[in-house]
Amino acid sequence: MRPATAHDVPLLVALMDDFYAEGGYSLDRSHASQAFSAILGDARLGSIWIIQAEQEDVGHLVITLRYAMEFGGLIACLDDLYVKPAWRNRGLSTAALLAARRNCVEAGIRALTVEVGLDNGPALTVYRRVGFTESAGRMLLALALAPPTHLA
Repeated sequence: MRPATAHDVPLLVALMDDFYAEGGYSLDRSHASQAFSAILGDARLGSIWIIQAEQEDVGHLVITLRYAMEFGGLIACLDDLYVKPAWRNRGLSTAALLAARRNCVEAGIRALTVEVGLDNGPALTVYRRVGFTESAGRMLLALALAPPTHLA
């Protein structure tokens, strides 16, 4: 993996467009571009990496940050993880997650979370492989206060 830069925003938007298309969503490319630029412009918001294989950019990983009283410090959310279909099942997602976990530990991050669909077996397998577990007795709830990046 390599850290993304502002020059990577078009690449990141293209990867996110592919990622969303797999889920049946259209992407608001302008909104996505602004979101990537915001994170890349302010390290307090998180970090973005480009996943590489054979000197090719084949995916991306986005970590966002927030303070959590439960952990008494910053926690990270694995917000996006995407590898192009032709590069899957080669250990790239697992390697990217392990690298992200190391980076979080080195930065003093107290926990790492991820949201995953209950029917997304491949993603659940990868996340469990690197140590993610279900939070007993908890469910993620969301209240949208602005339109999402995906288009209806």
